[in-house]
Amino acid sequence: MLAYLSALFSVDTFLTVLEYVGALACAISGIRISSAKQFDLFGAYVVGLVTAIGGGTLRDIMLGVPMFWVSQPGYLINTFIALLVVWTFGRRIIKDNITWFIFDTIGLAMFSVIGVQKSLICGHSWWVAVVMGTITGAAGGVMRDVLVNTVPLIFRSELYATASACGGVAYILFLRLGCDPRLCAIIGGLTVVALRLAAIRFKIALPKMTGRAHLRLK
Repeated sequence: MLAYLSALFSVDTFLTVLEYVGALACAISGIRISSAKQFDLFGAYVVGLVTAIGGGTLRDIMLGVPMFWVSQPGYLINTFIALLVVWTFGRRIIKDNITWFIFDTIGLAMFSVIGVQKSLICGHSWWVAVVMGTITGAAGGVMRDVLVNTVPLIFRSELYATASACGGVAYILFLRLGCDPRLCAIIGGLTVVALRLAAIRFKIALPKMTGRAHLRLK
């Protein structure tokens, strides 16, 4: 499999493919939520675009590098394709929570490993790479939830950013063991997907903060 990937994709090409797949999946998840809330086409497109590029934009700003989508209009087209997909298969995608979960998880997994890879390419340490991978994967979803007036998923008990961070750690671990970066990306992405699926299947969640109901902010 690795030999096939090496022959088919360079590391840069493989990274670009992951980025477009992740952007499409994230855009579909964002447009799906905005459609369920009956946004118009433009509003749905904006939410989808923010979901697709928000995390990567924040990452690039923090790393001090040019924003990845500025020189690549394909991300705007990518979001338009996502809009057409939701428009065409609207009822099934909007009403089916499993479908939304799949696209959201794919986007989280893809962008998590992309953030790790780009941070390492920029010469940052492994822990910075894991943080940037988590930001790349989860920040777009936070922006999406804020725009549609929903409590962001990372602030709920469901594993989300934690799964992203674990995927980044898995990437770093296998890279330290001498594995090819493309294989590390696959392992990191599958780690994110596996943790998200396990969290839903077995109701795994982080402990919630507890407090007294009568306490008030002054």
